[in-house]
Amino acid sequence: MSVEIHAGGKNHPLHYAQSGQGATLVLIHGSLCDYRYWRWQMPALSLGYRVIAPSLRGFWPQAFTTEDASFSIAQHADDLQALIREISPDQPVHILGHSRGAQVALQLALQAPELARSLTLADPGFRVDNESESASFHTRVVAQLKRGEVDQALADFIDSVNAPDTWRQMVGWFKTMVKDNAYTLLSQVHEINLPVSLDSVAGLQCPVLLIGGANSPDRYVSRINLLEQALPQAVRVTVPLASHGMNLGNPKAFNQAVADFLSQIDAQGAKAP
Repeated sequence: MSVEIHAGGKNHPLHYAQSGQGATLVLIHGSLCDYRYWRWQMPALSLGYRVIAPSLRGFWPQAFTTEDASFSIAQHADDLQALIREISPDQPVHILGHSRGAQVALQLALQAPELARSLTLADPGFRVDNESESASFHTRVVAQLKRGEVDQALADFIDSVNAPDTWRQMVGWFKTMVKDNAYTLLSQVHEINLPVSLDSVAGLQCPVLLIGGANSPDRYVSRINLLEQALPQAVRVTVPLASHGMNLGNPKAFNQAVADFLSQIDAQGAKAP
């Protein structure tokens, strides 16, 4: 499905998958992914929710193949604001973002708190504003892409965010999706040190779930630790037997953690006068 949204001063088609009925849950994918990333979440979570999984601007099925200035955290957050106002004009929605998508989700919730019924951040990897900028593997991967070494670049990226040899073991549909979105990294490399303000995070009013993989690299665990300090009221869950791609590595545990969190929120809302 797709909807024409007005964001950034012009209309733009936003493609998404949809399943289920009830309160709306928006799933925001991370780097090199698109709405196909949520293939194990759509059928499970749509048993209790209307699940919307968009492909962000610049990703498949209209993936950028060159560097594009419209590819940014800010633009993606703006696009999702427009989408939510279109698909759920009268009710706030549950928002879940994974990896880079967690930074998009967070910016969306900070910019438009009236749209966020809850916020789930799965293995965010952003820099916080009191940390110095650092070199990133993204630069190395982009250099490989520019040399035409696509398979090597993608293997390098996926192994860096998960664990060595992950790419070789990935199934065919996942590799196809990642290859379809490979050249989004040419734009993404410019935002790798974009910071998040923990003071702003501390002002979040909606319920928050922080979810990580038991085997995720330290860079993601450290982000969740910082967010937990800024949001002492947040719920934290660790998905066992899974790394950064926890929703694929252990979808049953991931889906259950999300469903439990959302059902508690909805139950509390039903009791409210």
